[in-house]
Amino acid sequence: MLYAILSEDVKNSLKKRTTARPAHLQRLEELQNQGRLIIAGPHPAIDAENPGDAGFTGSLIIAEFDSLQQAQEWANADPYLVAGVYATVTVKPFKQVFPQ
Repeated sequence: MLYAILSEDVKNSLKKRTTARPAHLQRLEELQNQGRLIIAGPHPAIDAENPGDAGFTGSLIIAEFDSLQQAQEWANADPYLVAGVYATVTVKPFKQVFPQ
């Protein structure tokens, strides 16, 4: 089943994000290589592709896991969470309707 992992950053998270980003991306690449990653990316703090010093306010990951518990365990081990980038992480089941 698919799960949405919605994360909200702490204020002024850009420096922490930059430091933890390689490890964060490595885990996402593993999901992608397994064919389980649907989409992933950050929420820019301003209406711009590259927000510069404004940074980001959180992230969205939609991926396939065997259970909600497995998705939550994966999210809990995210380097961004461990590094203090994320203030909160919510994991929810997700039903894809479009695109088909």
